[in-house]
Amino acid sequence: MQSPEFQHHYANLKGVRIHYVTCGRGTPVVLLHGWPQTWYEWRRVMPMLADHFAMVAPDLRGLGDSSRPSAGYDKKTVANDVWELMRNHLAHERFAVVGHDWGAPTAFRLAADHPDAVTHLVMLDVPVPGDRPAGQAGASIDPRGATRWHHLFHQVPDLPEALTAGRERTYLEFFFMNGIDQAGTFSDADIAEYVRTYSQPGAMRAGFNYYRALPRDIEDNRATLASGFKLPMPALGLGGGGSRGRGDLVVESLRRVAMRAEGGAIADCGHFIPEEKPRELADRLRAFLKE
Repeated sequence: MQSPEFQHHYANLKGVRIHYVTCGRGTPVVLLHGWPQTWYEWRRVMPMLADHFAMVAPDLRGLGDSSRPSAGYDKKTVANDVWELMRNHLAHERFAVVGHDWGAPTAFRLAADHPDAVTHLVMLDVPVPGDRPAGQAGASIDPRGATRWHHLFHQVPDLPEALTAGRERTYLEFFFMNGIDQAGTFSDADIAEYVRTYSQPGAMRAGFNYYRALPRDIEDNRATLASGFKLPMPALGLGGGGSRGRGDLVVESLRRVAMRAEGGAIADCGHFIPEEKPRELADRLRAFLKE
């Protein structure tokens, strides 16, 4: 997407080439997208915050117009890509991090691994994987279990790639149309942009690898939390308040892992908060990040 507000760049990091988009001036904030999306999911929010925030929206490794390494989809590694981009490539000593979908667990890892550098943490519609001990209810990333059928399907070796090859639009469009409470959220052009990137060689495999890394993510997070560690920075958890969102589950998760957490649910909103309710989200981010 080309726009006067957006500037496109590339960073050659260790083992991966990251495409990222910048917008605005002021306090640095990195915005982390989820699946099946790219930096493009922030296109409506970024211009609304450009007057006070210097936003960086990368395509996470394997996705969008970034390169597609064969490994490294555990969220510690993905978060380290973001750290290298923000700290070493862009020279931001301290910054806020906002994550949606898989970007949320990545944001948690970034904050947990670099608590002195992350000033604020925001997680959107996904709780912290493994934030409860093994065997307890809600210990999985999806506390409602079978309602998120694709989490298990995407972890099956090779089969998702075989069944979606050449059918990327059909498959992705299902999630866009069935994950929203606000009809008309995605235009044909929006879906075409996502399909453009996920139709590239290796992109669907990379996306599925984010799910395949979930057991490792849970193990990593539990090891961190078992030490008694709690996030020291302010944390905001927001879920979609509609039938297709996770409601208060996100802030409840953050209250278990952070010293200070606030949030709740955005009414009449499904999973895709940045695109369904960009104005409401921008207002919440502006108020929270200026604290």
